[in-house]
Amino acid sequence: MTEIAKLGEFGLIKHLTKELPQGQSTTLKGVGDDCAVLKSVDGKNLLLTSDMLMEGIHFDLQYTPLQHLGYKAAMANLSDVYAMNGKPTQLLVNLAISGRFAVEDVEALYSGIRLACKKHDVDIVGGDISTSLTGLAISITCVGEATEGEVVYRSGAKSTDLLCVSGNLGAAYMGLQLMEREKHIFNSRPSTEAEAAQPDFSGREYLLERLLKPEARRDVVESLRAAGIRPTAMIDVSDGLSSEVMHICEASGVGARIYEERLPLDYQTAVAAEEFNMNVSTCALNGGDDYELLFTVPLTAHEAVSQIPDVRIIGHITPAEQGRMLVSRDGQEFELKAQGWNNQ
Repeated sequence: MTEIAKLGEFGLIKHLTKELPQGQSTTLKGVGDDCAVLKSVDGKNLLLTSDMLMEGIHFDLQYTPLQHLGYKAAMANLSDVYAMNGKPTQLLVNLAISGRFAVEDVEALYSGIRLACKKHDVDIVGGDISTSLTGLAISITCVGEATEGEVVYRSGAKSTDLLCVSGNLGAAYMGLQLMEREKHIFNSRPSTEAEAAQPDFSGREYLLERLLKPEARRDVVESLRAAGIRPTAMIDVSDGLSSEVMHICEASGVGARIYEERLPLDYQTAVAAEEFNMNVSTCALNGGDDYELLFTVPLTAHEAVSQIPDVRIIGHITPAEQGRMLVSRDGQEFELKAQGWNNQ
């Protein structure tokens, strides 16, 4: 028997999907991108994506409000559709709930999902609810659309393309470190002291917001479209920048150079990393849960993409034989390593 941990998340996905047949003429793209792509009859393509969040693996209810959890679960799916250069339109919500939850708890969870959908003009059109013996599980399927010919895959990057990312990286991961530290302190105190203790997150509000209330980057997709730029490849940053660069490189058959000095970092992220004695660049590369957009554009789009707010050029695409490398601030090159989930 092969242990799942030996393959890891990405290896397991490849193993299970390497020989999936596609016999339907309407299936344009199956496994291997942020969304599956189905051919529609009205000049548009349907986009489908699904994501699952498990209590104890993806979230901790000791410090995650249910409304925020619902909002984040929805945003994770909406982000996948934007990463295909599409527009999300409908959501299906599936829940598994244990007996320790009350109706009001589920209402709070749903209120977060509904808030995210309202913000992005998305309809909740169905789903399922089941009993759980182990806690809470959330599985959301998002339907989206994109004009035929406008869908952006991971596989279109070409040598000399510019590598760009929106927003900043590593803040959600540092927010997680703060929450985990305070949880440990809270749980280690006598119950009477723990109840009276209130953690002080002054100056760290942005990190907690990035962890608990991420925002899918519709604005970036709209800005690119307004500027007349169609990315050659795109992916959302959910598993960490390093992993997402690797995904684009593998799908496109190319290499990449990203530059440490160009990684977009928020001041609070840098301060928190120093406080935790962590390398802030490592946090940005491997932290995950950023839900930013990583994309490539032709070199000729340099001036135009440089004018788009909250987008930064962090490197460029190279021939595959040159590898996938991080160039440090002192000019040394290190091979990128994909992280992602591993079963413990």
